[in-house]
Amino acid sequence: MIYLKTDEEIELMRISNQLVAKTLGEVAKAIRPGVSTLELDKIAETFIRDNGGTPAFLNYQGFPNTLCTSVNEQVVHGIPNDAPLQEGDVVSVDCGVLLNDFYGDSAYTFPIGEVAPDVKALLDATKESLYKGIEQAIENNRLGDIGHAIQSYTEERGYTVVREMVGHGIGKNLHEAPEVANYGRKGNGTKLKSGMVIAIEPMINLGKRQIVQEDDGWTIRTIDKKVSAHYEHTVAIRKGKADILSSFKFVEEVLHLQSEK
Repeated sequence: MIYLKTDEEIELMRISNQLVAKTLGEVAKAIRPGVSTLELDKIAETFIRDNGGTPAFLNYQGFPNTLCTSVNEQVVHGIPNDAPLQEGDVVSVDCGVLLNDFYGDSAYTFPIGEVAPDVKALLDATKESLYKGIEQAIENNRLGDIGHAIQSYTEERGYTVVREMVGHGIGKNLHEAPEVANYGRKGNGTKLKSGMVIAIEPMINLGKRQIVQEDDGWTIRTIDKKVSAHYEHTVAIRKGKADILSSFKFVEEVLHLQSEK
């Protein structure tokens, strides 16, 4: 069952997603070599609660933390821990918030200090593929148009698309129908209607596309232990142009200021 949102509900979802965006901005201020993902998790939980929200992932189906922090070959659902991040690492930080009865969800992959050129290129291509997918997230297109845009952009550059993990509808539930794959064929799949709200989240690998689950029951990593990148926006389907409810603005303001130092 796909729930179409009213304009009023979409505006409530925008508020939820802007809190996610600001939380990721707070993470950006602290993220650097020597900081642990558990420290980042505490910053995020405190900021969300101080702003009237509830961490969406904490205790969701038993997940133990506020953030999913997936380092290097970890694709998604990494559990924060006290190991310090190292120069040259990358870490996907996925954050969800419940506010005003609606969920927000967004993810950003951060480079830690200077990263290898091939890793930086993967991050850039994955983020760009997210926007290629969003360009297709308009009324009367189909889900396959989104997946095809992401898949074709990344595979042309020699990367691989994770198949088993997908984006999703979002609203009063963190995960709703439909599933939003990052691969597909043009013109295939569910027709997009104005009022649908979906989380688009390409997960793109430097090496093979296959993944495995770690023994913790949560963390997904690449089978060949090569780096993976992950970016996510929550988007409302509209006529002509998608409405991005989440934002990377706060993250990128911080990263830009740090790079100028």
